[in-house]
Amino acid sequence: MAHRQRHPAEADPAMDRAQKTCASCGRRIEWRAKWAHNWDSVKYCSAACRSHGVSKTDLQLEATIAALLQARAHDATICPSDAARAIGGEEWRDLMEPARRAARRMVARGELQITQGGVVVDPSTAKGAIRLRTPR
Repeated sequence: MAHRQRHPAEADPAMDRAQKTCASCGRRIEWRAKWAHNWDSVKYCSAACRSHGVSKTDLQLEATIAALLQARAHDATICPSDAARAIGGEEWRDLMEPARRAARRMVARGELQITQGGVVVDPSTAKGAIRLRTPR
């Protein structure tokens, strides 16, 4: 049986959906068929993010990242560990993933960029060491 060709009117409805970012982790939310009836109200990418939400520490990390970047030259970068160290003291390593989540949320709002090797990368897929800078 020959495959039926799609006509422009039969375009994939997934292409019409706006990009969404998780309110907790800042990663891109992938559309799921089970969310078809309530896509507009989806805020979190997973049950783990829904249960974690955005804590006071998360907001404090966002403010610290913004303050550290403001204190430096416009083209300078910082590491998420700088914000974690400023807040966490001796236990700063426990704040590394929350600092990366805070950075991804700020990228989604357009407040900063995440780079690797001086090149802007997609925060949802970036692995390894990252740097944070204000948008140019």
